[in-house]
Amino acid sequence: MIKIAPSILTADFAFMGDTIKELEKSGADYIHLDVMDGHFVPNITFGSAFVKGIRGATNLPLDVHLMIDNPTDYIDDFASSGADIITVHTECRSALHLNRLLVQIKNSGKKAGVALNPATNPNVLEYIYEYLDLILVMSVNPGFGGQKFIPEALRKIEYVANRAAQIGYKIEIEVDGGINLQTAKSVIDAGANVLVAGNAVISSNNMKETITALREGGLL
Repeated sequence: MIKIAPSILTADFAFMGDTIKELEKSGADYIHLDVMDGHFVPNITFGSAFVKGIRGATNLPLDVHLMIDNPTDYIDDFASSGADIITVHTECRSALHLNRLLVQIKNSGKKAGVALNPATNPNVLEYIYEYLDLILVMSVNPGFGGQKFIPEALRKIEYVANRAAQIGYKIEIEVDGGINLQTAKSVIDAGANVLVAGNAVISSNNMKETITALREGGLL
């Protein structure tokens, strides 16, 4: 089954509660929360207090993507604030000891994910597949919403999906960046089963129709 994880990055924060309820009614599988610190990426969004507020507004799983330099200092805060999945980047400073980061997430009782920037070689995952519940392939350079899909990401999606299956681990393959009705089919065909969509869903005239179409490969 293909899951849709709408990102609220481009939503109007003044009406966030209403947006979350609409996403819930429209069939979203996860709520994707992009946490940025202004260091790892050139933007600042929100922290664990905001995640706690979202947790109070929905029962949907919260898919928290930490685009921050030192996640080891904040994993416990996000876990206690209601995150269900916590994803860290292989490129962050704390990732020097990536398996320790993933164990920290697991020990907090949450699912553990690792994100790969567009230029990052997926071989970095070779000795940590057993720790992973999710691999997030970035199909744009992180930091801003509304960017254009980088087609070279398709080879990476295919590689990590095949490698996870080959070694026998059940890992969700998530893709984030430029996902819309035109790109959904190609990433699904490459092996992705969780699609993060921001503008495509949040700015659509009918969220339910758009989520259904994305799940079916972009066919309205």
